[in-house]
Amino acid sequence: MNIGLVLSGGGMRGAAHIGVLRALEEHQIDPTYIAGSSAGAIVGSLFAYGYNWEEILTFFKDVQILNIRKYAINKPGFIDAEKFYDEFKVYLEEDDFSFLKKELFVTATNILKGKLRVFEKGELIKPVLASAAFPGLFAPVKIKSSYYIDGGALNNFPLDAIKKKCDRLIGVYVDGFDVLGIKELKHSHHVVERVFRIKSVLENQHKFTECDLMILPSELNGFGTFDKKNIDAIVEIGYKAAKEAILNYDLEKFK
Repeated sequence: MNIGLVLSGGGMRGAAHIGVLRALEEHQIDPTYIAGSSAGAIVGSLFAYGYNWEEILTFFKDVQILNIRKYAINKPGFIDAEKFYDEFKVYLEEDDFSFLKKELFVTATNILKGKLRVFEKGELIKPVLASAAFPGLFAPVKIKSSYYIDGGALNNFPLDAIKKKCDRLIGVYVDGFDVLGIKELKHSHHVVERVFRIKSVLENQHKFTECDLMILPSELNGFGTFDKKNIDAIVEIGYKAAKEAILNYDLEKFK
């Protein structure tokens, strides 16, 4: 049976995907196809390469994705995503989709053409970096002759990349939102982040019903996109949400 796993973007909230992997592992659910955007692309690439949830958590703690010291020079952004290449290469030693143990599909947005691209073959690390390059913060990533940013800008829940290939689909969406008070929008980047999340949910929520098992960790809504301090709590929320969803589902359908 081919089981698909769709991992949304969501910045540091994407660490909740690690907790989901832990729950899937405990219940012996082993996805064969992975589709990921932004943070989901990072987690998905490591999982498809063969790392377990604990090793992926170590990666998130070791590699400071929002390291402002990797500043962009003569590029339109504050952080140069391409400067993370060497750190990713430590974990993804074979920089090619063909070395993955699971089928992986990564979304990124061609910022020049305004089109979505789904990467599934060729070099691996740059598409993953591009998929997680949050617009306005990270400079676009050059891949061959084009430049790419966050896959979530056009498709934050890339279910369509794998749904025809799978018998069962598991979806994880970590980029929801609650009603806020105006005092919670303290800075301009809070407003940008808020707009991005609202747009994303409205564009993708119709896909949730296409998943056999849908995991929506609502407790994540209080964490910001760039919240680096609460990774363990975020992982735990993902784990609990996944366990609850799994226990309410007929696991025989995954066999």
